[in-house]
Amino acid sequence: MLFRSTRRYDAGGNVHWLFGGALVATARFSHSELQHEHTFGEILEHDRHELSFAEVAIRGTVGPNTWVAGVAGQRDAYRPHDVPRFAYTYTAPGVFLQDDIAVTPWLSVSASGRLDMHNVYGTRFSPRIAALLRHGAWTSRWSAGQGFFAPTALTEETEAAGLTRLVMPRPLTAERGRSATIDLTRTAGALTVTGTIFASNIDHPVYVDRATAYRIINLIPPRKNRGTEVLATWRKLPVSATFSYSYVRASEVDPGGGRRDVPLTPRHNLGVVGTWEKEGKARIGVELYYTGEQRLENNPYRDTSRPYLIVGAMGERTINKHWKLFLNMENLSNVDRKSTRLNS
Repeated sequence: MLFRSTRRYDAGGNVHWLFGGALVATARFSHSELQHEHTFGEILEHDRHELSFAEVAIRGTVGPNTWVAGVAGQRDAYRPHDVPRFAYTYTAPGVFLQDDIAVTPWLSVSASGRLDMHNVYGTRFSPRIAALLRHGAWTSRWSAGQGFFAPTALTEETEAAGLTRLVMPRPLTAERGRSATIDLTRTAGALTVTGTIFASNIDHPVYVDRATAYRIINLIPPRKNRGTEVLATWRKLPVSATFSYSYVRASEVDPGGGRRDVPLTPRHNLGVVGTWEKEGKARIGVELYYTGEQRLENNPYRDTSRPYLIVGAMGERTINKHWKLFLNMENLSNVDRKSTRLNS
């Protein structure tokens, strides 16, 4: 894909009102337009994206409760001049309510719900509940909820290959997502460690089939994501360090039967960042990021990519109160991410 021209227009604003110190009302709005002229080989496509949003909300506190209620509306429109069959206009007015309750000094609970009246996919309810628990140096958060997404023909695959050749055998179904997360944090002096486990399902995920034909469809079995993450931070001036590791098992249905990994989603990711700082004088940092194997789709050379390590460094030096010198060096390991997906 080659962009020949891009034009973007944005506008927005917000207003706040205070009533007697107990109630706060807010109103905000935004509108944006994005016009593209891009080529896919010898094919030229023109399109325009429009997105408008408005919200009015009121927030108050009653005893242990902090609540928010409001109304909102969104309009999302797409105008592909050369392939009008993929044009759409989505409008979704809605109402929402959230209540945060400090039940005890060690437990806070939050519950929220949103009701959207979508002009194409009907009325949808999106609830969420969360809890925060504290005990000494321990903190834990629990949350679960669900939502929906109005599908379009615009995906990572179609944005790279265009819409002219794309086939949509039947109208797309709205995607519905359900998720749950639990994390546990422990602080001991300069060290803070957080462990997280998470899971989510996406029902009727949109899928671009490029193996047999260039078509966009919904997969019936859900796309599943399961994983865990560990984040550790150590801070003791003038040195700080951060370590992160995540394991993600993202799977989707294989049209040939069974399940397979979602492409370009590595199971293992690891990162280490270290900095030294002399306040007001200088700062030096080093970062390392490891990405494990990931499944490749429609690649004639290999089914999985090679793992790779990216190394970076940065420096900052204060010259005087008017001048600072910055140095940022990325990918010192000289990794070509595309080459990791091909045979040598």
